[in-house]
Amino acid sequence: MISEKDKMIAGEMYKASDMELVKERASAHSKAQEFNRVETDQERKKIIKELFGSTGKDITVEPTFRLDYGYNIHVGEDFYANFNCVFLDVCPITIGKNAMLGPGVSLVTPEHPLKATERNSGYEFGRPITIGDNCWIGTNATIIGGVTLGDNVVIAAGSVVTKSFSDDVVIGGVPAKIIKIIDNA
Repeated sequence: MISEKDKMIAGEMYKASDMELVKERASAHSKAQEFNRVETDQERKKIIKELFGSTGKDITVEPTFRLDYGYNIHVGEDFYANFNCVFLDVCPITIGKNAMLGPGVSLVTPEHPLKATERNSGYEFGRPITIGDNCWIGTNATIIGGVTLGDNVVIAAGSVVTKSFSDDVVIGGVPAKIIKIIDNA
């Protein structure tokens, strides 16, 4: 029988109140609270490397930071997340190398059914987020589940990204659209 955790990670409908998931969220939240209290970059880096599923060697995450589980978060080398970021990782969040996230960025993989009766049942699902190399995500931008971004993407501050975009673009707005093509030749 497939577990609720396996269903969650696969993007299938799952019960968020499953005891295994409740315990894992509580543990991750406790570690995140510890992360947000420690004083040094070295201590914070150690905790983040324990929380995340995988990381590059050189990463920086500023406090405060919030997440659901942590093990579904994978970041590449030279990753930087500024203050007050939120990663809701019921499905994988994968970010390439040389990524910079401004303050208040939210990466949100969980979703809920549209029909109230289904939503009220306590079941939900998620969709992964994949972000390529060399991306810069501006202050208070939100990326929702199911989005894939190519390499060298820049997201304007305050944008809400609801669909996927290819390489070498500046996107912005609510919902985000292409503002400019970047010539990386």
